[in-house]
Amino acid sequence: MAHAIRIHETGGPDVLRYEEIAAGEPGPGQVLLRQTAVGINFIDTYHRTGLYPLPSLPHGLGVEAAGVVEAVGPGVTEVTAGQRCAYASATPGAYTDARLVSADRLVPLPDDIDEERAAAMLLAGMTVEYLIRRTFEVKPGMTVLLHAAAGGVGLIACQWLAHLGATVIGTVGSDEKAELARAHGCAHPIVYTREDFVARVRKITEGRGVPVVYDSVGKTTMMGSLDCLSRRGLLVGFGNASGAPGPFDPLVLARKGSLFLTRPVLFDYTATRAELLASATALFDVVRRGAVEVEVRQRWPLREAAEAHRALEARRTTGSSILVP
Repeated sequence: MAHAIRIHETGGPDVLRYEEIAAGEPGPGQVLLRQTAVGINFIDTYHRTGLYPLPSLPHGLGVEAAGVVEAVGPGVTEVTAGQRCAYASATPGAYTDARLVSADRLVPLPDDIDEERAAAMLLAGMTVEYLIRRTFEVKPGMTVLLHAAAGGVGLIACQWLAHLGATVIGTVGSDEKAELARAHGCAHPIVYTREDFVARVRKITEGRGVPVVYDSVGKTTMMGSLDCLSRRGLLVGFGNASGAPGPFDPLVLARKGSLFLTRPVLFDYTATRAELLASATALFDVVRRGAVEVEVRQRWPLREAAEAHRALEARRTTGSSILVP
């Protein structure tokens, strides 16, 4: 048997239940992963509230974890029993101490990447990889705007972008978060609770705007993000921390300078095993070389997942967080 956090109805953190479940035996192409660390991501709250509907209820939450392969099913060649692995899956259910996972979605961990760090960085780190290398290829000398610069994705992005030679303008919610973002490579932190981030971006760029905005906030920032772009700039919306944006008139893009808008998701950039391993390898490379440091800044026991969600939604967290089974 295993223990898991599941929901029987959508709603606030109080709907999270700690339950005993049957982990099951691995079938063809599957492994049983004994999990030692589970990543916490904002997408988990979208599944909990119903913003991103789950296929059925009751259902588990969580899309990211790391651990040790306990058993392999027929036909598995990608990993072996006893091997340390991590995953960032499109199918929620990671909030558990043991889980059946498709072997072809597992990423073997290098010896110098521990399981807690892996669970804290795989989804966020591969998200940064595709955003800054493939959705929009950031070049040395560019200036970019990044919202939520002190979050899990934000701190990795600040470091990686600075490593690439870009200048990062980042929005944050407090002076403490501004200093944290600055320490991780954000050249111009903007405290959005008291500053007009559009005016600041225009001032920093001497009126030119930026070629790309990375926006994981959504509803409250989308229109301002468009106003920060230079002509033919790209708004990359990849999250809805403040809620999903409302209906949008595409003619706005023309009026504001022939702008582009995209709404990518990680799983379209890691659809094949080759893409998955290439993205993870790029992440591990910058971490192992010291260009990007990943620190687990918050930990909760698995059974306290509700408190973790409350902290996340109240903006009380910085950087990466995990649950410990």
